Amino acid sequence: MSTFMTMGTVPAVIIVDITWMEKRMQENWVVMAKRDDFEGIAARFGIDPVIARLIRNRDVTGDDAIRKYLYGGVNDLEDPFLLKDMDKAVSLLSKKITGGASIRVIGDYDIDGIMAAYILKRGITELGGKADIRIPDRIRDGYGMNENMIRDAARDGIDTVVTCDNGISAHAAVRLAKELGLTVVVTDHHEVEALPEADAVVDPKREDDRSPNPYLCGAAIAWKLIQALGGDPEKKMLQYAAFATVGDLVELKGENRALVKAGIEDLKATDNIGLRSLCDVTGIKPESINTYQIGFILGPCLNASGRLDTAMRALSLLEAENEIQARRIAEDLKELNESRKSLTEIGVREAMSRIEEQGLLSDKVLVVFLPDTHESIAGIIAGRIREACSRPVFVLTRTEDAVKGSGRSIENYAMFDELSKVKDLLLKFGGHPMAAGFTLKEKDLPEFRRRINENCQLTDEDLIPKVRIDVPMPISYITEELIGQLQLLEPFGKGNEKPLFAQKHVYCDHPRVFGARHTLLKTRVRSLKDGADADPARIGYQAQTEGPEIDAICFRNVDELMKRIEENPDVALVYEPEINDYMGQRRIQIVISHFQ
Repeated sequence: MSTFMTMGTVPAVIIVDITWMEKRMQENWVVMAKRDDFEGIAARFGIDPVIARLIRNRDVTGDDAIRKYLYGGVNDLEDPFLLKDMDKAVSLLSKKITGGASIRVIGDYDIDGIMAAYILKRGITELGGKADIRIPDRIRDGYGMNENMIRDAARDGIDTVVTCDNGISAHAAVRLAKELGLTVVVTDHHEVEALPEADAVVDPKREDDRSPNPYLCGAAIAWKLIQALGGDPEKKMLQYAAFATVGDLVELKGENRALVKAGIEDLKATDNIGLRSLCDVTGIKPESINTYQIGFILGPCLNASGRLDTAMRALSLLEAENEIQARRIAEDLKELNESRKSLTEIGVREAMSRIEEQGLLSDKVLVVFLPDTHESIAGIIAGRIREACSRPVFVLTRTEDAVKGSGRSIENYAMFDELSKVKDLLLKFGGHPMAAGFTLKEKDLPEFRRRINENCQLTDEDLIPKVRIDVPMPISYITEELIGQLQLLEPFGKGNEKPLFAQKHVYCDHPRVFGARHTLLKTRVRSLKDGADADPARIGYQAQTEGPEIDAICFRNVDELMKRIEENPDVALVYEPEINDYMGQRRIQIVISHFQ
């Protein structure tokens, strides 16, 4: 087995040769070896050289960019008028608001669309306008604005439609709206094939847009529109854009990171009764809210309403006017999310069974048909299968008159672009490089699988998941001060991942497994001396190790790690350092994420 080199040198790659059917897949451990004057950066900014390395690994270079990365916030947000057509949208909507026109906001049924719709309605109302919201039903309407929603708007006397987190591909619906005399403003952040014939189209992905941040989520664009209209002067609604930015898994780089950093501070002191109730029923203290809790606890509760019920229920949580109402809705959303998790587990097991039975792993792109699975969880199942099999995955379910698919991708496979190559088979499609949705006729499913794989240019190397290690660092280097400085890198998320460290030759002592399902392993770890033999029966623990002994915990592949330590306690670890503050006692510990 090859190993990674010491800090400051270019590493080789560790390859773990385990098939996908076993508990862990084959992995490539790759140490990031970007260079800079780390000592100089550390001295100028008063940080540890390790922190300087982490900043460079995130491609932040130059003192001005480093300063913004470490200390930036709301003052670093870009001018909303840099977005193409923002001036048109503001001119149109300003007249509609002052003229008392009825405005309908059409959102989407996920976190981003819900938050974006809430921001627009609240912002327009606070500016003196008249606005209501419609969100498509996932099953009845499918994704985005459709012609029926436009006819409903016309019958309701609506003058202007504003989309958020959708609309860029709603060509037929926009044409109908114009024929019926409606004004249409599209705000979206999805990939653009052709611009709809709307009165204004704000989307940073449009080819002629020159704004500096193409990675804005729909809610962030909605907030920028309200700002451009002169609304939300105290930036109270930035918290909702930050929530959506994390929940929609957009890049936490540059402006997005500054937006989330500022917005989370507002969330910690939120006066939104609904969000405070949701925190309460899920056991989260608002004052300590972070990106993990948004992405994996709170966000899924809002998403569950759009998956198994109606997204209008999540919207009603945000608009709740008293604590009794908010508590009831929050408990309902938590319950829906528990149901969603149960359905997901069933779907994942069925998908894995079909992959094995049908020999689908000979394909580089997995196309899994689960006809009886609820279509709303197809994307979640696809994401779980992608993690297990390390390849792009499309999960398809049967509807009344077609098949709906949801995909999740891997690095080097732009899913939206690949669907574009087979669009003659598709009734409808849209999405991002990393996720997409589509509809096709069931009879075309075999041809879809054949062609999507025939077009695939992924290599065998592309299918091996990479574990990117920031710094090979001995555990003896960890201090409370260093862990404290790691907080300067927050908020963590896509594009600004939590740092990973690694050390080979770590002695793991007295491992113990906890939980009925073996979900936690605890051990004590200490560095082995150079050239030491890890067999305690032959040399003895104290004679072989050096440096402090600290606690280590692991939540992944627990049984396999236990077996590995029992066979040989000399283990290579990838880890995250943290402080365990329990009952007033603070102890340094590491969380093991990967091992060999």
